[in-house]
Amino acid sequence: MMKKLLTLTAFAIVTVTTLYAHTGDTASFVPAKTRHTVTAADISLPAGFSATVIATGLDGSRHIAIAPNGGIYIKLGWLKNGKGICYLKDTNGDGIPDEQTMFGDFPGTGIAVKNGWLYASSNSAVYRYKLNDKDEVVNTIPEKIVTGLVDRNRDNAKEFVLDNNGNIYVVVGSYVNACLVDDKSLKAPMPCPLLDSVGGVWKFSAGKQNQTYSNAVHYATGFKNMVGMCWNTATNSLFAMQHGRDMLNKLFPQYYTPQQEGLLPAETMYELHQGSNGGWPYVYYDPFTHKKILSPEYGGDGKKTGGKNAQNPVVSFPAHLAPDDLLFYTGNTFPAKYKNGAFIAFHGKSPQLNKGYLIAFVPFKNGKPSGEWEIFADGFGGKDYATNGKAPQHKPCGLAQGPDGAIYVTDDIGGTIFRIQYDK
Repeated sequence: MMKKLLTLTAFAIVTVTTLYAHTGDTASFVPAKTRHTVTAADISLPAGFSATVIATGLDGSRHIAIAPNGGIYIKLGWLKNGKGICYLKDTNGDGIPDEQTMFGDFPGTGIAVKNGWLYASSNSAVYRYKLNDKDEVVNTIPEKIVTGLVDRNRDNAKEFVLDNNGNIYVVVGSYVNACLVDDKSLKAPMPCPLLDSVGGVWKFSAGKQNQTYSNAVHYATGFKNMVGMCWNTATNSLFAMQHGRDMLNKLFPQYYTPQQEGLLPAETMYELHQGSNGGWPYVYYDPFTHKKILSPEYGGDGKKTGGKNAQNPVVSFPAHLAPDDLLFYTGNTFPAKYKNGAFIAFHGKSPQLNKGYLIAFVPFKNGKPSGEWEIFADGFGGKDYATNGKAPQHKPCGLAQGPDGAIYVTDDIGGTIFRIQYDK
């Protein structure tokens, strides 16, 4: 059902061509000779790895969850034929889904399978569906377990993570850049009044219905927006990737050049515990000085430091890469260096790197980063976007590890689902 071309020395360049498309609420497979062939980007990977395309036509594919039976659940950021969740099933064991089911009438980002339930989020709530003994949803009317979360149409993805003790941690991102509640003033209030309902993580019970903020523990605060989160089973703790602020030059040209706006602040990874504080909106992290810099809305000038009680990130990355998912690899089919390390799907482009739309890897040892981050998978954007100003063909968004040890990657722009495996 698909063609694969492997070449190169230090890296394996993979060209994958799908021979089918999805339409409507069920899969529709059409022979390649009778329709336009959809060609994915060439994905560069370390030697020994390869990639295949297992599905296309799923525009808006955000996060992804793999059930114990290998079934694939995908959360759509916008509705497709009125549905926001896609279930892909491989019925003949060839590794390529050949059956598709759509359900759920809400768009959103988060999705997870845990203890016999499928959890999924809209932009203001979290739902769950009971799974049968085949890890499939039978009753498509969900329970609503969290409701009433702030949704102001900006940075409103309600990513969530479940621990092993019956808790669910939900991110509520900030809809403003740095607590500028008054557009006429460039000075933000102190303390920021928005922090009671956005810019942090709230902890709920994973099994109770109709919970609101009043039922939650305000687990972490001071984080502008975090779309990528993962429970690290090696440390038994929550890790998250923060999207940094922007508009430094546009709002404060007296302190920041256009070039500095493209380089600041860092995208950052944190280990979160109850009471964690990242310092937003009062400070941001400078990846060049490795310091927390006082935000100009709070009297900063690009040099003054602040955030004495705010925690430092465990890893920082170039600005504007837009980390949209985080995965700690626990499988056994990748080489040993990847065990318990972190993969990050970057959905944006870095002016510093002059590239983006990639998957990075951070090695971990004893629960801590043990080396520099590196690019693991590249080329999703296509060959021309960086040099010719063309739009990227694919933007990595969601990550999941399958029971086979492979990593699955969603693409919300091109609607393509990739599977990355190790072949040696």
